[in-house]
Amino acid sequence: MITISNDNEFRIELNKLSVSQQRAVAALFVENVLSLYEDDRIKRAVKLAENPATAEDELQMAHKMAKAASVESYTRCGADGDWRDQAGHFVAKAAATCVAPGAKENLAWDVAMYCRMARTCTNIARDESSESGENEAQYQLLSEFVG
Repeated sequence: MITISNDNEFRIELNKLSVSQQRAVAALFVENVLSLYEDDRIKRAVKLAENPATAEDELQMAHKMAKAASVESYTRCGADGDWRDQAGHFVAKAAATCVAPGAKENLAWDVAMYCRMARTCTNIARDESSESGENEAQYQLLSEFVG
């Protein structure tokens, strides 16, 4: 198994993956923060992203559902600036990116960043240190994924 210890190595390994593989590893990143936003649409999108055999029309439908969850969570963030709602918004954005039609090459990186932002928002809400725990978890997930 490879060892990833920083974002540069992380990006290099992500760039070696096909779009289908990036979807699958991005889904693992979202699963790691899924507890921050309970929404069945997000869970469904993640499950579809994990499966390389998912049809394009299923991805499009999942993207619409995840995008709707993202918009709803953004609306809840509102002027109050609730950090937990903001975390949920980033989880939903990450899931929507996983299943976006015509996905771009760096989709796993984008998802990783949304997941990190979600974790940071949760840490702020809990008044906890926002050290690089999510980064390290993603490095480990990618290392295991590429074997």
